[in-house]
Amino acid sequence: MIREWTRGDYTISTDPGRLDLDVIHGFLVRSYWAEGRTRARVALTIEHSVPLGVHHRSGQVGFARVVTDQASFAYLADVFVLEAHRGHGLGRWIVEIALGLPELQYVRRWLLGTRDAHGLYAQFGFAMAQPGVLMEKLDPDSDRRFAALAAPDTMS
Repeated sequence: MIREWTRGDYTISTDPGRLDLDVIHGFLVRSYWAEGRTRARVALTIEHSVPLGVHHRSGQVGFARVVTDQASFAYLADVFVLEAHRGHGLGRWIVEIALGLPELQYVRRWLLGTRDAHGLYAQFGFAMAQPGVLMEKLDPDSDRRFAALAAPDTMS
């Protein structure tokens, strides 16, 4: 279901048709967490998530997405607001909207990763994970393999 919220000059929408992939990819490819992510991979992540775009009359100015099973797990990812629109509470607002989505009200565990926004997320009850509980498997070469898979056939 597509939902929209408006506050002043800004609207947050779950409509994937309103998303500007150029803006999203342009920001993410320069971020510390998604550096090198291809445009095709960004499109695929959006397709398999609940996307939230922050829109202004000038265009898309922010983004977040939630990867979830809508019952036991949700991962808040790729949260950003373009620099020119920071200072208006948009980051806090998009997190508030994501956590308040009706279909996610029964999620038991929310996760996210950040190096620099701990204070923002702590306002919503996020805390450091208990040491020894969560594990990760990181495949830094996956971006290269995905890009090769998505590239057109050059063997002909």
